[in-house]
Amino acid sequence: MTTFDDREHAFEAKFAHDEEMQFKAQARCNKMLGLWAAGLLGKSEAEAAEYAKSVVLADFEEAGHEDVVRKVAQDLDGVVDADTVRAKMAELLPAAKAEIMSEAGN
Repeated sequence: MTTFDDREHAFEAKFAHDEEMQFKAQARCNKMLGLWAAGLLGKSEAEAAEYAKSVVLADFEEAGHEDVVRKVAQDLDGVVDADTVRAKMAELLPAAKAEIMSEAGN
């Protein structure tokens, strides 16, 4: 194998790793968003965990994150609007990334 092949495989491995970390961070962010929304809805701890799972699963409905925003905004209708949900997602994503990175380092 040539040096070029080695570098190509290293770049491919790094890309795959980065994509996996981004996926995990977004899923963690969605879970955190679900727990936040569950708190606003007054759900119990068990109900909040189930609700957070439903928010994570909502992200698989279509490409992008608007499916999550739409679900949470509808569920919180009258409490917060879609822009507030988007702002909360933007706030939670860096924390989710930090958690994933710290777990990956262990």
